[in-house]
Amino acid sequence: MPANSFAMEKFLSDRVNELRAVTWPTRKQAIHSMITVITIMLLVGLGLTLTDSLLNQIILNLL
Repeated sequence: MPANSFAMEKFLSDRVNELRAVTWPTRKQAIHSMITVITIMLLVGLGLTLTDSLLNQIILNLL
């Protein structure tokens, strides 16, 4: 077996072992995190939209 092939096999084997050692979140934890992220994204988007609209109105009134 060529050295590169052995190195690749070892590399992939190490990655699989690493993934087995990971503590994966439960379904409930994953859903909770997803809802939290989406809520924050919506709030930031709303804040940016309101700020943009307000600044747009201020600039239009100055012109």
